[in-house]
This record gives sequence, structure tokens and C-alpha cells, in this order.
Amino acid sequence: MFKELDPLLHTQLRLAVMSLLISVEEADFVFLREKTGATAGNLSVQIEKLKEAGYISIEKTFAGKMPRTICRIAPKGIKAFDDYVKALKTYF
Repeated sequence: MFKELDPLLHTQLRLAVMSLLISVEEADFVFLREKTGATAGNLSVQIEKLKEAGYISIEKTFAGKMPRTICRIAPKGIKAFDDYVKALKTYF
């Protein structure tokens, strides 16, 4: 039988963000926007949803006078991503 897929991760942009973050220690907003091709507004909404779920952490800092948003995957996010991949494999 098929396992249920995490609806939070089962959207293209959120899954892309998680896939990028799982392979790096941290990524800033500009990097994520460039890699995903998302608009700044849409990406902002989606990373906030991941943060609210406890899947990622967000740190807002400044690089000189420029604001910088840094995202990191949280332990809960690593587990959720791993569970998602395992559940997806049941569909093969």
C-alpha cells in the first residue's frame, strides 16, 4: 500500500527548498531564489510555512547595510524529508 506523503513537502517549491537545504549547511534567500527560479514573494511565503512547521530555521542579519536572510534545515526537517523520500519510494 502507498504511504501518505507529507502535504507540506508535496509542493514543488517547498520540496525544492528542502532538497537544496538538505545538501548544504545553510543557504541565503538570494541563493534559494536563484536556484528555484521563484519570485521573492512566493519564496518568502513558502519558507515561512517551512519555518512554522519547524522544518527550517531562518536567521535575519545584515551584510553591511543589506539585509540577509539565512535558512538552515532543522532536525525535524531532516526527518520529514527522509520520511517523505521513503514514502515516495513506496510508489515505485
